[in-house]
Amino acid sequence: MKNSDQIKMEILQLTKEYYQTKRNEESSQEFESHRIDYAGRVYDENEMVNLMDSSLEFWLTSGRYTKQFEKQFARFLGVKHCYTCNSGSSANLLAFMSLTSPLLKDRRILPGDEVITVAAGFPTTVAPIIQYGAVPVFVDITLPEYNINCAQLNEALSEKTKAVMIAHTLGNPFDLGELKKWCVENQLWLIEDNCDALGSKYYIDGEWKLTGTIGDIGTSSFYPPHHMTMGEGGAVYTNNHLLSKIIQSLRDWGRDCYCPSGMDNTCCNRFNGQHGQLPFGYDHKYVYSHFGYNLKITDMQAAIGCAQLEKLESFISARINNWNYLREQLQPLSDVLLLPEPTENSEPSWFGFLIGVKENVGFTRDDIVGYLEEHRVQTRMLFAGNLIMHPCFDTMREEQEGFRQIGNLSNTNFAMNQSFWIGVYPGMTEGKLDYMIEVINQFVQAARF
Repeated sequence: MKNSDQIKMEILQLTKEYYQTKRNEESSQEFESHRIDYAGRVYDENEMVNLMDSSLEFWLTSGRYTKQFEKQFARFLGVKHCYTCNSGSSANLLAFMSLTSPLLKDRRILPGDEVITVAAGFPTTVAPIIQYGAVPVFVDITLPEYNINCAQLNEALSEKTKAVMIAHTLGNPFDLGELKKWCVENQLWLIEDNCDALGSKYYIDGEWKLTGTIGDIGTSSFYPPHHMTMGEGGAVYTNNHLLSKIIQSLRDWGRDCYCPSGMDNTCCNRFNGQHGQLPFGYDHKYVYSHFGYNLKITDMQAAIGCAQLEKLESFISARINNWNYLREQLQPLSDVLLLPEPTENSEPSWFGFLIGVKENVGFTRDDIVGYLEEHRVQTRMLFAGNLIMHPCFDTMREEQEGFRQIGNLSNTNFAMNQSFWIGVYPGMTEGKLDYMIEVINQFVQAARF
């Protein structure tokens, strides 16, 4: 009679065979019969085997795969502390809320304090600021980098400013040299939303560093379109020990105890401490130093992430190569299209290829996007475009309170009205790239005449 280990090995072997059979079936289909997606999952049998292995253990919550992923991901980034969570949006929530902790004393962000950011981006970079009762201060972006305009920082600064929280747009790092220096000079926290830029590098202080590791806190997303995936999932990372302690507490219900799930009394002081106004010796596993959440991932997600990490370097290389190919081939259209440029002193790990339609060229962004979509090329806007123009801001905008903006945000409005992007993810073949280039050229040539 077979034992459980033997049965498990058979299941894992069948999982490999299932993947290989399904892949062969799918690869026989011509891509021309399908839409060219802007992004997608890239995986093989290793992710499926890890997922099956984890599910058979049936631990379900965070466990051994989670520990392995956090350790390996921290090593890849070169950071001291890394905590997984259930999404990139939750990672941004944890990053921001950690800066509201009483443990930070006079550097703590309080309701009414200001946080500098941009409106040209994804809403969950800004949502935690507003939900907490702090005030976002929106500055414009530069073109064609589509990142924060550091020339407006001093104008945005006030006695209430406590932090800067912004994303690296579509993998293109913002000017970390200027911004980090300015934050240090003004004693401000810097949160890098690194969800679209995993693997991007920036040259600072005489060395190349990965984005997300240069500010005080970095965040990542593992949603399927991103550089690697767990399906859902995210991570928060830092080199600051105190911030690390706060982030872990907030992620794990706000508790003061740092024992992993299923473990007790790792500090050997579980029943002999005084905490707040509680009775002396109250069980430390149920002492709460923050108003927190439960934002952990499952071990099944982490199992997928461990396999994806092994492919991450190749994913990054593919994105860079695909972006460079599009940039070279579309250069002849630069008289009508505003093509993207990497930030100085950076090596982006691109999330997408951003295209702007210049003024008075005989067609609009909506015209070319409509043509691409009709020809099975999936497109995306630069997320919110201008976040403050969305319905969630209607009341705040009408009452002119709850946020500030610097200038007229003209470049942000250009992003909203005249830009879009197409994919460069690792699943793009040269044939798919050539097809997108062909369709764009067809449209522009027809519009010229």
